[in-house]
Amino acid sequence: MGKSLADQLLGAGLVDDKKLKKVKQEKRKTKKLERSGIAVEKDNTAERVAAERAAKAERDRELNQQRKKAEHAKELRAQAMQMLQQHQQPYAGDIRFNFADPRSTKVYNLMVSSSVQNHLAKGNLAICEGTQGFVVVPRTIADKIAERFAEAVIFIASQDSEQPAEDDPYKDYQVPDDLMW
Repeated sequence: MGKSLADQLLGAGLVDDKKLKKVKQEKRKTKKLERSGIAVEKDNTAERVAAERAAKAERDRELNQQRKKAEHAKELRAQAMQMLQQHQQPYAGDIRFNFADPRSTKVYNLMVSSSVQNHLAKGNLAICEGTQGFVVVPRTIADKIAERFAEAVIFIASQDSEQPAEDDPYKDYQVPDDLMW
């Protein structure tokens, strides 16, 4: 038969006599303690390593999931910006259109034409924030952009029928559409 592993390691010069004797002595002590009924702490490095691997795999999985979410959000934002660029409407004119930014307390204005003003007031057009400032787009496009990147949509007028409520004390006093203030 072949040599034992200890003899092979000793022959290869990887261990010396002192280490070999020490290991044999420790092995005899643990066997003696086991026979006498005293509990011996077993080396649980394999269990610890397996637990560490599982924890690392879980951390890696969470980081990968976060990375995928960030990439997906970036893709959606890029899609929204591309839609804004492709569907922007010309709005230059001499009428000031005021609107509030819902993200802050600021009121902005755009100089628009009368037809664009009417469409903005009726809710057919919307104002969005593009890469180079404000962009006017059709409402359908603004709805699609809001699904992808809601922060880009700044102003959409409601298309509700402007019928006054029954208990409104000013229902008899209609505000004209062309009132500028």
